[in-house]
Amino acid sequence: MDLVYAFFLENVVISVILNLSQKRRRSMIIEIDFNSDEAIYSQLCNQIILGIATSQFREGEQLPSVRQLAETIGINMHTVNKAYSILQQDGFVKIDRRRGAIIAIDFDKLQALKEAKGELAVVLARAICKGIGRDEIHSLIDQLYDNYERNSQ
Repeated sequence: MDLVYAFFLENVVISVILNLSQKRRRSMIIEIDFNSDEAIYSQLCNQIILGIATSQFREGEQLPSVRQLAETIGINMHTVNKAYSILQQDGFVKIDRRRGAIIAIDFDKLQALKEAKGELAVVLARAICKGIGRDEIHSLIDQLYDNYERNSQ
């Protein structure tokens, strides 16, 4: 993994560009909003999961070290460590003592469907309360899914 760069947008959002591979000249942008109500470790997890879903991170690729990412973003190492631990528990990364965090998708499809159903139930309930209809939800899901498929090719 190459050097990690960071820059601030509007004094609250930090974008971190990870150069993942010298050979492929690929990078991924991780955005962290320091003014968000969402915890930083949770934002970091979500950004990495989005990167995996869009194939910006690929199976077997190494994430930055805890120290490197913490220093670049300007956060505590324990925050990055917590994010990596959650990603490991959720089956998105494996932690290797020598290589650090490595993208390694390990999942049980039935369990993943159960978790997705639970998470979608809350999102759907919020949408219904705000007057968003079935067709709008279906259209939005189709758009998002198409975007992930397009980016993973």
